[in-house]
Amino acid sequence: MSSVTFDRIAIIGLGLIGSSIGHAIKRGQLAGHIAGYARTEDTRKTALEIGFVDSVHDTAAEAVEGADLTLVCVPVGICGQVTQELSPSLKPGSIITDVGSVKQAVITAMSPHVPQGVHFIPGHPIAGTEHSGPQSGFATLFDGRWCILTPVAGTDEQALQKLTGFWQACGSMVDTMAPDHHDQVLAITSHLPQLIAYNIVGTVTELEEDTQSEVTKFSASGFRDFTRLAASDPIMWRDICIANRDAILEMLGRFTEDLTSLQRSIRRGDADKLQELFTSTRDMRRKIVEAGQDTPEADFGRHASDDSAKD
Repeated sequence: MSSVTFDRIAIIGLGLIGSSIGHAIKRGQLAGHIAGYARTEDTRKTALEIGFVDSVHDTAAEAVEGADLTLVCVPVGICGQVTQELSPSLKPGSIITDVGSVKQAVITAMSPHVPQGVHFIPGHPIAGTEHSGPQSGFATLFDGRWCILTPVAGTDEQALQKLTGFWQACGSMVDTMAPDHHDQVLAITSHLPQLIAYNIVGTVTELEEDTQSEVTKFSASGFRDFTRLAASDPIMWRDICIANRDAILEMLGRFTEDLTSLQRSIRRGDADKLQELFTSTRDMRRKIVEAGQDTPEADFGRHASDDSAKD
């Protein structure tokens, strides 16, 4: 059994991330009891049937009663609202964290509703698939993946160490980062690629019907994997774009400038410029592989036996 244990953990939001956390907690025996909450009765029923929670509750406030650790696993756009609802039931001395892909906006939304004496430590496990719902989770989702914690000023060091240990016990590597820096880094590593995928697939939907059918039939790995990204939860990504708009717009601006430069090189037939760009991008791929964040194959991390690639 892991040495990082909580008597009671509450998971608010039982989709892919929430359910995977539940499975990871069960695998590591990290809690005496896991309480869950989801907005719909069907989701709550499914979660209980699958067994990654021990109890489900009709409200978030009921779920967090007596919890030593509360994980808010809902879209970033409603983190503040959900925290306000459960706030009166938070246990003094407990930890509350989130899993959102944007940190500064989530901190602004959640902080006013966290009672004094409760430790709020924002977090972001960088893992996922294009699938959603309680049936999509699995215990190994976080294995070997980074979880970034963005502690706010005055964070209790013992609480931070305990949450760090929790994520490590779930399989993650853990790092800390300033919230605004996190948002800038994720804008380029996660949010911009997602938007490019949505845009490319959106372009195909505007093509003539016969061309669309040929694109579908003859999809090469590049376009096929863009469609995987573009199949991700639209509500989640809508909220991310709004919450991290400044950093995303900055990165979109840089990308647009670079794309214009690439367009110019192709139009002019500038072979040297094209080769220079393509060589430098291969170097970036090598660095990512060497950092252990992908396999040497250009397959978005997907293996033949695992079609649910991680983000």
